[in-house]
Amino acid sequence: MPNQDLVGLINSLQATAEAALGDLNASSALARRDGLDQTPDRARQTAERSLRLLTMLAEKTRGNLDLTEAELLGGAIAQLRERLAN
Repeated sequence: MPNQDLVGLINSLQATAEAALGDLNASSALARRDGLDQTPDRARQTAERSLRLLTMLAEKTRGNLDLTEAELLGGAIAQLRERLAN
């Protein structure tokens, strides 16, 4: 059974990156309020930082995650890498 705190952390970091990139409506409004969407470089830096944190988490937990956790983490990393590559 996946650790709910880990799942929450992964989802939070992914949502932060997606909000910075303008993908989530409510979060995008907060990003606008906080000035993230006013400077594309700053928004990209936020998304890249979330990706770095997710990648570090994957490296530090390698071999210690159950299949569901590993797939969730790997999927989040892959999605963000793809978004940032475009």
